[in-house]
Amino acid sequence: MSALVVLPVVLPLGAAGLSYALIRHPRLQRGVGVTTLTAVLGLAIALLWRVESQGVVVANAGAWAAPIGITLVADLFSVLILVVSMIVVLTVLVYAIGSPRTLKEARFFHPTYLILTAGIALSLLTGDLFNMFVAFEVMLSASYVLITLGGSRDQIRHGTTYAIINLLASMLFITAVGLMYAAVGTVNMADLAVKLGDISPSVREAFGVMFLLVFGIKGAIFPLFFWLPDSYPTAPAPVTAIFAGLLTKVGVYAIIRSQTLLFPSDGPSTLILVLAGLTMVIGVLGAIAQNDIKRILSFHIISQIGYMIMGLALFTVAGLAGAVFFILHHIMVKTALFLVGGLVEHATGTSRLPRLGGMLHRTPFVAALFLIPAMSLAGIPPFSGFLAKLTLIQAGFAIDQFLIVGVSLAVGLLTLFSMVKVWSGVFWGVPDPSPPAGDTQGARRLKLPRLMVWSTAALVLATLGFVVIAEPLYQISEQAAIALLDPSPYIEAVLGR
Repeated sequence: MSALVVLPVVLPLGAAGLSYALIRHPRLQRGVGVTTLTAVLGLAIALLWRVESQGVVVANAGAWAAPIGITLVADLFSVLILVVSMIVVLTVLVYAIGSPRTLKEARFFHPTYLILTAGIALSLLTGDLFNMFVAFEVMLSASYVLITLGGSRDQIRHGTTYAIINLLASMLFITAVGLMYAAVGTVNMADLAVKLGDISPSVREAFGVMFLLVFGIKGAIFPLFFWLPDSYPTAPAPVTAIFAGLLTKVGVYAIIRSQTLLFPSDGPSTLILVLAGLTMVIGVLGAIAQNDIKRILSFHIISQIGYMIMGLALFTVAGLAGAVFFILHHIMVKTALFLVGGLVEHATGTSRLPRLGGMLHRTPFVAALFLIPAMSLAGIPPFSGFLAKLTLIQAGFAIDQFLIVGVSLAVGLLTLFSMVKVWSGVFWGVPDPSPPAGDTQGARRLKLPRLMVWSTAALVLATLGFVVIAEPLYQISEQAAIALLDPSPYIEAVLGR
């Protein structure tokens, strides 16, 4: 059964090599990509069933036992995110295939996309810090290519900023890993959880802050988010969607994993609560100030990450369960919103609000596809966003953390305001009969490709499915939270103790 842990990483890497070999055969490339990601999704679901029914699954490369060898570990927290990630990765690939606007250098898109998928899977399943660094580099190397596909001036400029910031974060990451190894003599996370208690508390706290800084850059928490709003909107729509839905969530996953396993707290963390509140507020204020769909949604990535960090900062079962549930909801909702943004841009040639309007009359189905995830993002009942925020609010009230609860409620109202701003700017009003400046085929562009529309619709329906399965999904999120706060089964499974 350990093969279930290895294959989600190995299959996309092997398929990426095959896809490069088929670089002159785009149809075969697309077939390889869809087939591989469908198989990986099936493996992820099987792995979730295995972990939920029988516990943590561990695979040791070359039969070298931990903490010496390379260890892959699947627990409820990592596998839940893996399943939702693979749903999103597959949906976005279908959306990209359906887009008639072929990306420049598109023959490199499919293999690079598969490498990105392998990096995401390895980031979620790795059991040691050095291989998490390797996984991040695999993921980021692919992202450097994807974010500049098309080669426009804005893409190159902002893509360079994105690359430089992430390279600096990677340098800090490998430095932190080296210092950790020098201090403790291991980088296996289960082994670290045991041995970190033997070093000085001040040194352990310093490591905690260092890794919070490293993963905070990847996760775009305050004040380390400055690179995101300029980098993501310039990429092609499928790339922006997968980045928005997944890359920062991998950073949040790493924050939660490291803070609960390596640097656990006996109660709410003031530092992390402050960072969570500031991330929410600055993100939503940035969104309100924008007049471009992609930039508004990009700032909301930051704002919503604050809710996830809030759940961690409470350091209770309810708080972490809410954080896990929120991550799962947000991956789908945010990706769906960016896919709708891509549909709007495809139909009109722009994503700027002053140049849009009246799309409700011309494309009512696209308006509906926007409205559902937008209301979910704002936390309007009965959508999944309301349920996710409700769990966090209840967790905050349970331990008298009224200030952060008040901040989260206020940010929810401001999020609703910004979503209404997008709705009124894009879908409301009277249609403009004239095409955008420089676009002589605006009317024809309203005929949206079916594959783009239906893949977006499938993801929106999946967000509604969260409401239907909310109770069992929250229960399994609660089980994941219990395991995060009591990692002894994780440690025993990895170390064999």
